[in-house]
Amino acid sequence: MKIRKNDTVLVIAGKDRGKTGKVRSAYPEEERVLVEGINFIKKHTRAQGAVRQAGVVEREAPIRVSRVMLVCGRCNHPARVGFRTLDDGRRVRVCRRCQEVID
Repeated sequence: MKIRKNDTVLVIAGKDRGKTGKVRSAYPEEERVLVEGINFIKKHTRAQGAVRQAGVVEREAPIRVSRVMLVCGRCNHPARVGFRTLDDGRRVRVCRRCQEVID
Protein backbone atom coordinates (compact mmCIF):
# COMPACT_ATOMS: atom_id res chain seq x y z
CA MET A 1 0.00 0.00 0.00
CA LYS A 2 1.42 3.36 -1.04
CA ILE A 3 -0.18 5.48 1.70
CA ARG A 4 1.19 5.33 5.24
CA LYS A 5 0.58 6.81 8.67
CA ASN A 6 1.08 10.62 8.99
CA ASP A 7 0.68 11.22 5.21
CA THR A 8 -1.53 14.10 4.11
CA VAL A 9 -4.22 12.88 1.73
CA LEU A 10 -7.01 14.35 -0.38
CA VAL A 11 -10.35 12.54 -0.65
CA ILE A 12 -11.18 12.11 -4.35
CA ALA A 13 -14.47 10.20 -4.10
CA GLY A 14 -17.45 9.91 -1.78
CA LYS A 15 -19.35 12.24 0.51
CA ASP A 16 -16.17 13.96 1.75
CA ARG A 17 -14.72 14.63 -1.74
CA GLY A 18 -12.32 17.59 -1.76
CA LYS A 19 -11.39 17.42 1.94
CA THR A 20 -7.84 16.87 3.11
CA GLY A 21 -6.63 15.23 6.28
CA LYS A 22 -3.81 13.39 7.97
CA VAL A 23 -3.75 9.59 8.05
CA ARG A 24 -4.09 8.39 11.65
CA SER A 25 -3.61 4.71 10.92
CA ALA A 26 -3.38 2.40 7.93
CA TYR A 27 -4.83 -1.09 7.55
CA PRO A 28 -2.97 -2.63 4.59
CA GLU A 29 -4.61 -6.05 4.84
CA GLU A 30 -8.04 -4.41 4.42
CA GLU A 31 -6.77 -1.68 2.03
CA ARG A 32 -8.23 1.05 4.24
CA VAL A 33 -6.93 4.15 6.02
CA LEU A 34 -8.31 6.17 8.93
CA VAL A 35 -8.14 9.89 8.11
CA GLU A 36 -8.79 12.50 10.78
CA GLY A 37 -11.89 14.59 10.13
CA ILE A 38 -13.10 12.35 7.27
CA ASN A 39 -15.92 9.75 7.02
CA PHE A 40 -17.81 10.36 10.25
CA ILE A 41 -20.38 7.72 11.21
CA LYS A 42 -22.97 7.58 13.98
CA LYS A 43 -22.56 4.63 16.31
CA HIS A 44 -25.30 3.71 18.78
CA THR A 45 -23.69 2.71 22.07
CA ARG A 46 -25.01 0.95 25.12
CA ALA A 47 -24.16 2.20 28.63
CA GLN A 48 -21.44 0.31 30.46
CA GLY A 49 -21.86 1.19 34.11
CA ALA A 50 -20.18 4.44 35.10
CA VAL A 51 -17.60 4.16 32.32
CA ARG A 52 -19.67 5.08 29.26
CA GLN A 53 -23.04 6.75 28.85
CA ALA A 54 -25.56 5.40 26.34
CA GLY A 55 -26.38 7.35 23.20
CA VAL A 56 -25.34 8.10 19.67
CA VAL A 57 -21.62 8.78 19.22
CA GLU A 58 -20.03 10.24 16.10
CA ARG A 59 -16.64 8.84 15.21
CA GLU A 60 -14.36 8.41 12.19
CA ALA A 61 -14.45 5.20 10.19
CA PRO A 62 -11.79 3.83 7.83
CA ILE A 63 -12.07 4.75 4.15
CA ARG A 64 -10.90 2.77 1.12
CA VAL A 65 -7.37 3.67 0.05
CA SER A 66 -8.55 3.95 -3.57
CA ARG A 67 -10.70 6.95 -2.58
CA VAL A 68 -7.75 9.02 -1.33
CA MET A 69 -4.71 10.51 -3.03
CA LEU A 70 -1.41 11.48 -1.45
CA VAL A 71 -0.65 15.23 -1.33
CA CYS A 72 3.00 15.90 -2.18
CA GLY A 73 4.87 18.04 0.34
CA ARG A 74 6.91 19.84 -2.30
CA CYS A 75 4.44 20.63 -5.10
CA ASN A 76 1.43 20.70 -2.70
CA HIS A 77 -0.81 18.89 -5.21
CA PRO A 78 -2.40 15.44 -5.10
CA ALA A 79 -0.14 13.07 -6.99
CA ARG A 80 0.26 9.42 -7.81
CA VAL A 81 3.00 7.56 -5.97
CA GLY A 82 5.81 5.57 -7.52
CA PHE A 83 8.85 3.79 -6.16
CA ARG A 84 12.55 4.28 -6.85
CA THR A 85 15.65 2.53 -5.57
CA LEU A 86 18.35 4.94 -4.40
CA ASP A 87 22.08 4.44 -4.87
CA ASP A 88 22.45 3.15 -1.29
CA GLY A 89 19.87 0.41 -1.98
CA ARG A 90 16.89 1.95 -0.18
CA ARG A 91 13.48 1.72 -1.87
CA VAL A 92 11.64 5.04 -1.45
CA ARG A 93 8.31 6.50 -2.51
CA VAL A 94 8.40 9.17 -5.22
CA CYS A 95 5.89 11.82 -6.33
CA ARG A 96 5.00 11.10 -9.97
CA ARG A 97 4.25 14.78 -10.55
CA CYS A 98 7.53 16.41 -9.46
CA GLN A 99 9.77 13.32 -8.96
CA GLU A 100 10.47 14.36 -5.34
CA VAL A 101 11.31 11.66 -2.78
CA ILE A 102 8.46 11.44 -0.25
CA ASP A 103 10.05 9.23 2.44
